[in-house]
Amino acid sequence: MATDVPKERPGPSLVSVVLSFRNEAENIPTLIRRLDAMCAGARVPYELLFINDASTDASLAILLGERQRNPRVKILTLSRRFGVAEGVLAGMAAAAGDAVVYMDADLQDPPEVVPALIERWRAGADVVHTVRTRRHGEAALKMWATRLAYRLIQAGSSIELPVDAGDFKLLSRRAVDHLLRLRESDPYLRGLVVWLGFNQAFVPYERDARHAGKTHFPFFSRNPWKTFFLGVTSFSFLPIYLCAGLAGTGLLAALALIAAAAVQLAGGSSAAGLTILAGFIAFLWATTIAAIGLVGLYVIRIYKDVRGRPPYIVQSAVGIPVPSPTRERSNESEIEAIL
Repeated sequence: MATDVPKERPGPSLVSVVLSFRNEAENIPTLIRRLDAMCAGARVPYELLFINDASTDASLAILLGERQRNPRVKILTLSRRFGVAEGVLAGMAAAAGDAVVYMDADLQDPPEVVPALIERWRAGADVVHTVRTRRHGEAALKMWATRLAYRLIQAGSSIELPVDAGDFKLLSRRAVDHLLRLRESDPYLRGLVVWLGFNQAFVPYERDARHAGKTHFPFFSRNPWKTFFLGVTSFSFLPIYLCAGLAGTGLLAALALIAAAAVQLAGGSSAAGLTILAGFIAFLWATTIAAIGLVGLYVIRIYKDVRGRPPYIVQSAVGIPVPSPTRERSNESEIEAIL
């Protein structure tokens, strides 16, 4: 997937860790301790950017207390609940690092994997994916459905999307800058970072069970299904092609049924003919509605992009300037300020 010859990057370089979260008060202290230990062991300058997606628990108060002990902890609070991906973009816009790692805050993604990502970045990779080899603490149904969803998205995609690679990645500064220039509503980050191209690498790991609290994305909730449809509609026109194929098949079946009904009616079996005709009409109606609905998914995405609303609004910032969703970044002054 590389587009040029990787060049090794000298260290140490500032690494920004972006954590978009909502209501993770039980996990934040342990998460910060493990990230601190990881960065100290790797001997890398770092900053921890917590993007508070309008939490309703004590997360913000805990972060403010942690910042008093560690000024590398920085906090952005969004004006309302915007979503995980939008929070990640807000963190990237505020990040001053030469590399940006983004990950979940529930400790399912172990911070101890970050040095391996940094090592691949220093070897020349611009995008370093983590690939889950095992997922601990998750229901069998959810694991099966997740694997199936990844493969369905990959099978219909116009680009080569990695399977079992979630939202735990490292991006180089140039990859981050290009990503921030994109203006998609409901961004599917797992696909967009692949679409960027550049030099991409992969690090396998085992995903842990949630450290504390309950998952915010249970299987029978809106978010997993929304993520699946974003993945399908972001990089594939397969649903529209399937609808067209289904419509063609339905038309051929209708013609056959009409011919069979005509023969049955000629033989005096009017009841059988009417039943077949009714079944055909119902089938045609169902496939037409399904096709309209799938096309509507793409129309919704176009509508959201045309509106041009910003992906997020920052209510307050602690330890870092408020980022703009639309500004082009120049990081040299910010890096000097943070160091």
